[in-house]
Amino acid sequence: MSQRAESSQCGGVVVEFEPDDIRDARAKKDSSIPGSALIYLKGPKFLIYVSGALSMWGDRMWHFAISVFLIELYGRNLLLTAVFGLVVAGSVLLLGALIGDWVDRNPRNKVAHASLFIQNISVTICSIVLMLVFSYKQRIEPIWDGWLTVVCYTVVIVLADVANLASTALTIAIQRDWIIVITGYNRGHLAGMNATMRRIDQVTNILAPLAVGQVMTLASNVVGCGFILGWNLVSLIVEFFFLSRVYRIVPALSVKPPTVEVDLHDLQGMDRRGSRGEGGAVQPATEGESDASLHLKELAYLPLCFRRFRWLVSTCKDGWRSYYQQPVFLAGMGLAFLYTTVLGFDCITTGYAYTQGISGSLLSLLMGVSAITGLMGTVVFTRLRKTYGLINTGIISSCLHLGCLLLCVSSVFAPGSPMDLSLLVPYLTANSSSELGGLASQRQKHTSPLRGGSNQPLLPDRSSIHWTNNTVLFDNVPSGSAPESYISIVLLFLGVITARIGLWSFDLTVTQLLQEHICESERGVVNGVQSSMNYLMDLLHFIMVISAPQPQHFGILVLISVLFIATGHAMYFLYAHKAKRKRRLDT
Repeated sequence: MSQRAESSQCGGVVVEFEPDDIRDARAKKDSSIPGSALIYLKGPKFLIYVSGALSMWGDRMWHFAISVFLIELYGRNLLLTAVFGLVVAGSVLLLGALIGDWVDRNPRNKVAHASLFIQNISVTICSIVLMLVFSYKQRIEPIWDGWLTVVCYTVVIVLADVANLASTALTIAIQRDWIIVITGYNRGHLAGMNATMRRIDQVTNILAPLAVGQVMTLASNVVGCGFILGWNLVSLIVEFFFLSRVYRIVPALSVKPPTVEVDLHDLQGMDRRGSRGEGGAVQPATEGESDASLHLKELAYLPLCFRRFRWLVSTCKDGWRSYYQQPVFLAGMGLAFLYTTVLGFDCITTGYAYTQGISGSLLSLLMGVSAITGLMGTVVFTRLRKTYGLINTGIISSCLHLGCLLLCVSSVFAPGSPMDLSLLVPYLTANSSSELGGLASQRQKHTSPLRGGSNQPLLPDRSSIHWTNNTVLFDNVPSGSAPESYISIVLLFLGVITARIGLWSFDLTVTQLLQEHICESERGVVNGVQSSMNYLMDLLHFIMVISAPQPQHFGILVLISVLFIATGHAMYFLYAHKAKRKRRLDT
């Protein structure tokens, strides 16, 4: 068999991925070089890791704190949190393709620096506004009959949303584009960097909220805002320096294939050329160029605002079309379907566990254990990929994930489960209702339904898979309650915790498939659409919770979640089957 590296050509750019044997030989050679540790510390990988760790730490602190702040601002009510969740999810859903297109069209250093600057400055300004509101809330409320308070709330939500959009752009640029170039299109190195970045994300996912939470608890919300403000300013300087250093020492980052799509500047240029008259020389055009010219002429007669709107709509449509045409479309859709689930350590699952008699300290311990299993998933991914290949790693991870989730399905019907189907069919006859109600009263006498007054966020800041929401503030804590049996809740959390091994391994598999098979000129827009799909499916799971909010409904949500997850893995199995068949035909 030939030892030549595999290559794929798209958009005129040839991308070569080194096989693992070449990667292993190079690693052994590098390890024998004296001072290799110092070289590594000055190298691009370590700088990316440190920059990513600072960015993720700031993100986790901010997303934890903003939920607490919004609850505190609105009198311990969930309205602002719900509005913020809808705004964040809706903006990424609508603008994901545009963000990705912007990443594709601009130089890598400008994209990274602009995203970093906008993100940190937005959080900084938002923190200043929050500090002023918390400090002078009593004075602000009477001004303009209370409308100044509404303006402050609006400014906070808008700035936080802008910061989230900039964070999305930075994630697409660094984790979906830069690291591919930094690894030299080496599959082994790429898998290692992906796994390391995910481990950093898992660790910061637990430690960062704990750190800022301690500051807010021991001091005040104002001090917490100041702490986040100072962190973002320092992080901005360090990350800017590190990313600039990486861009200088990796010359390949400065080489980017041009985009062939027509942008708004072409329309404005056409408008200016048309206003000069017919004095210019006419150049012959090909058939494709003439079609594009006719399209430009049609748009040139529209007002500028309509041209901008039509360009935005066209960019979004082209982005979604490009996503659909990718060879790894089914794999990406399969990953998105995994976001429609309540089987994660988000606010919904932790709130349900609390109603079942699980203490806050035990929940914190379980979250720590889940972080450890998540780290195990990154180790399993690297081992499986090296032994069985990337596609087979996804298959194994899918089976492991689904197998562990069977424990969650069993918990729905196990002793101690509060599930009561009669609550979803209120039009039952009186006799049936009384019989089912008597049964339910015996099984639910130790449960406490989540009320609107319990400070429990219902909508996400980030995805339930990739972000642990610790913003659970319980005022009406049910004291002294204990279920008749802990079997159900034990099976539930045993399934959720062990399933994270397969979940993170599968996530890394699909992430690398997207990195390897998407053309360099389309990485931004395709990953932007992927982010939109993730947020869309994440919104669906919160809509499910709003439709069935009681603890007695949670078993139904578990079954629906497993159905969505099984559908997502089925999509991946179909992709794997097509990919293997295509590989056999090619050989």
